[in-house]
Amino acid sequence: MAAAFSSLVGQPRAILSASPTVSCSQIRKPANFPLQNSRFFLVNSSSVPRTCTMAMVGDDNVDPARDDHSINWPSYDDPKVVDVTPGLQERDFRDTPYIPVYVMLPMGIINMECEIVDANNLVNQLKILKSAKVDGVVVECWWGIVEAHTPQRYNWSGYKRLFEIVRDLNLKLRVVMAFHECGGNVGDDVHIPLPQWITEIGYRNPDIFFSDKDLRRTHECLTWGVDNERVLGGRIALEVYFDLMRSFRVKFDEFFENGVISEIEIGLGPCGELRYPSHPAKLGWKYPGIGEFQCYDKYLFNSLQKAAEASGSSSSGKGPWNAGSYNSKPQNTEFFRDGGEYNSIYGRFFLKWYTQVLIDHGDQVLGLANLSFKGTPIAAKLPGIYWWRNTKSGAAELTAGFYSVNCRDGYSPIASMLKKHEAALNFTCLELHTVYRDIDFPEALADPEGLVWQVLNVAWEAYIPVAGENARPCYHREGYNKILENAKPRNDPFGRHYLSAFTYLRLSPTLLEKHNFMEFERFVQKMHGVQCNYLSWSHFWNLE
Repeated sequence: MAAAFSSLVGQPRAILSASPTVSCSQIRKPANFPLQNSRFFLVNSSSVPRTCTMAMVGDDNVDPARDDHSINWPSYDDPKVVDVTPGLQERDFRDTPYIPVYVMLPMGIINMECEIVDANNLVNQLKILKSAKVDGVVVECWWGIVEAHTPQRYNWSGYKRLFEIVRDLNLKLRVVMAFHECGGNVGDDVHIPLPQWITEIGYRNPDIFFSDKDLRRTHECLTWGVDNERVLGGRIALEVYFDLMRSFRVKFDEFFENGVISEIEIGLGPCGELRYPSHPAKLGWKYPGIGEFQCYDKYLFNSLQKAAEASGSSSSGKGPWNAGSYNSKPQNTEFFRDGGEYNSIYGRFFLKWYTQVLIDHGDQVLGLANLSFKGTPIAAKLPGIYWWRNTKSGAAELTAGFYSVNCRDGYSPIASMLKKHEAALNFTCLELHTVYRDIDFPEALADPEGLVWQVLNVAWEAYIPVAGENARPCYHREGYNKILENAKPRNDPFGRHYLSAFTYLRLSPTLLEKHNFMEFERFVQKMHGVQCNYLSWSHFWNLE
């Protein structure tokens, strides 16, 4: 328990007061483990009406905003267990700040031909979400779909139809400019590669991709070493990103002007996050491995050598040779062990350079995004690298590019960079509990709660908007309550420490099962700061 909260020691009083209290009985208990003396109702869904008077799914020619039909609610006839723990004291969120809630659409909602997959089903699902009063949806615009075959020839057809459906249902839209590959990571259920013409260039010049010390490449995104190298058919990578963003802004001008598009999140690395691809499952990484540094493509390696020469120590222009492999533990490496080389003169030089490359990449791309989307809020997403946080080196964060050791806060420089571009920070893993997360890997000394509070407070101190999302599918009240506590901390004397928005990750048939949707709708209302007196599902049971 002491290890779980050691990251909070020495933090500002505001952080400590906002941190949740944990009883000894909770330690090492799985997140879905029922509380003692709880009562459960066995509910048969066949006894529940399956229609509700709202708009019905039609074909593509039917106006989805019409309300003269009914929603086709999913049918689940098997009995479900609903937790109705008596006397459970929960916080009252009435009159708390209104936090918009968005739901991320499935990755494969647009196919490789840029067509909507099953438009009728999508319309119906969006109407169900609207019945829960969600504010909008999030969709990834995949580079590998839009500019798939030929440079600067963009196909936006499927996205245009999708945006029209969202607009006609009076929902808001947040769009992710996805300059990365989809597939191979946790939660990826489809494969969307980088554009074919990029892959062809990569065959001739594999150094356009990140590389580890053994020269194994990851094709999740382009190395930041080519941001300013004319190796992409005469263009630098920054020009490629800018051209696509500018095309998007022109194509969807009406959706910007009428306010349907409320924000653009800019993809800055693998999974759309500002980080190095240091933990690639395709190269064998498994949780909780420390990962590997990704700086051995010729462009980044040349940058490292030039930085070493400029510092007066050309011998430092090399990557760490003793930092282990993807699945190593910190104490088994000379670089990351306690008192290891990460804290030497060379280690500090290398880590400072490594993280500065990350910040410079974000700085340049977000600068172009502001030019493309002037007048529309933009955002960047940071990852939740929470394992090995309670070791001295924090190895997993270091390989990902976050230099947070020796009382150094690796997130403050990033927050300053985001503030420069008036960009919001989007952070993940808001539903995770430190005491629950690593029951199978206690040696990883993971601390998701400590990481969440560090990053949120860094953003609040920088006076930039901070949004959040869940890292894993979340259907249980315990996870929702954790999100709520992070979104609206207790004891906030300044009245500004709360999330600007939350994205639920992501829409699925499981979410729409009635017992899951009931909890989700309850969560949405609490995020909106109202009491849950009426729910689309739960009004059939007296659960409140």
